[in-house]
Amino acid sequence: CRFCIIPSLRGRLVSRPLGDIVGEAERLVEAGVRELLIVSQDTSAYGTDQKHRVGFVGGRPVRMSFPGLVTELARLGVWVRLHYVYPYKSVDQVLALLDTDGVLPYLDVPFQHAHPRVLAAMRRPAGRAHPSACVKAWRKARPDLVLRSTFIVGFPGETEAEFETLLEFIEDAGIDRLGAFAYSPVEGAVANTLPNPVPEDIKQERLERLMTRQAALSAERLKARIGRTCRVLVDARTEDGLIGRSYAEAPEIDGVIHIAAAEARPGDFVDCRIVATDIHDLTGIVATTFER
Repeated sequence: CRFCIIPSLRGRLVSRPLGDIVGEAERLVEAGVRELLIVSQDTSAYGTDQKHRVGFVGGRPVRMSFPGLVTELARLGVWVRLHYVYPYKSVDQVLALLDTDGVLPYLDVPFQHAHPRVLAAMRRPAGRAHPSACVKAWRKARPDLVLRSTFIVGFPGETEAEFETLLEFIEDAGIDRLGAFAYSPVEGAVANTLPNPVPEDIKQERLERLMTRQAALSAERLKARIGRTCRVLVDARTEDGLIGRSYAEAPEIDGVIHIAAAEARPGDFVDCRIVATDIHDLTGIVATTFER
């Protein structure tokens, strides 16, 4: 197995015991998993419902907190990828723990929007933290940080000026990977009662503009990686060569790296030099292979 997701269901925040999480991760690593995807409703809020009480991992006392969780996962010796990390202060502490051979300098941060009024209307977690300020501080601390995010366009009351703020943000912040969708009513949601719903045609027009802008930004950022060497986890072998990912690509939601024929199997790591890119994917040449 090359990667595995440790999931959590949506609902009231309830933190699993730290020992249980680490124990499950250890069993997966022992079974041959090379990459762990940590997915929860709000990963950066881990332990807040327990008031960050002390838990136990292998008999050792460890505080139930986001930094505590990341510290323990970093001991496993495999890639660990963090998803649904909201911009709380705890993220600042975690940045120093990230490493391209362990807990990866890749954060999936669902900002959802960039305008303060829209964020407040969405009642987003950590909504008081301005996205631009967060990203600026994170990139100063970790220049190699890769950011994935998701955004909603056409939220009730969103004006053209507020949407333009979002466009400016994704460019200024240099969001590396992006997913977006147009707002649609959800049964029982408070947002259904908000005034000034955005017409459907305007929602779709804004979504198209956002994705067009991001495609150009993605192509530009990927082109900057040409000539660089990166470590790649091989996901598949085809007639044309290998398909894999570096720390900058999450499985199934980001692009991939196509590698010319080389002696490697799924689950192996290879070092390859990037020689070409397109909007989402890259092409590389193997320099070194590291087998299981």
